[in-house]
Amino acid sequence: MRRLEVAALSVVALICTTQAYAQSPYGIGRVATPAEIAGWNIDVGGDGSNLPPGSGSVSHGREVFAQQCAACHGNKGEGGIGDRLAGGQGTLATEKPVRTVGSYWPYAPTLFDYIRRAMPQNAPESLSNDDVYAVSAYILNLNGLLPADSTLDAKTLSAIKMPNRNDFVGDTRPDVKNPQCMTRCEGR
Repeated sequence: MRRLEVAALSVVALICTTQAYAQSPYGIGRVATPAEIAGWNIDVGGDGSNLPPGSGSVSHGREVFAQQCAACHGNKGEGGIGDRLAGGQGTLATEKPVRTVGSYWPYAPTLFDYIRRAMPQNAPESLSNDDVYAVSAYILNLNGLLPADSTLDAKTLSAIKMPNRNDFVGDTRPDVKNPQCMTRCEGR
């Protein structure tokens, strides 16, 4: 009988302990405030939604690129220890596709998003919005998508139609709820 009482007491203690842990075992943490969430909500959509104020010219982008990007990506975006950023148009359907911003990237505004979040690799998020617009302008210029005398801002960046924009397909697996995002991919 004594063993049965000890076993029952152990089960009750285990249940109580499990319930206590489900209620936050350390008593720390809190729900993030809207202001805190807004500070991290810096993603830019393919349509340009959430692009920040600012602007940057191709010529300023050339300067920033030379200082911050060329060591990895080459002076003209030809690649090095970092990915190739320019060229490759017309190669995606070949045996050896060259995936660059100009040949593969579907939306120009997401270039801004990627550069702002991840570059330069040794100091991500260190460039100002104006510098990111400028580097984006320079990379788009290297790919023949923006004239050399251009300046980018949220409106002009959102208006750029990338060459590969319509050659992506949606994920048609039944467990994926997103609709097909692009069409015109027959024969790929």
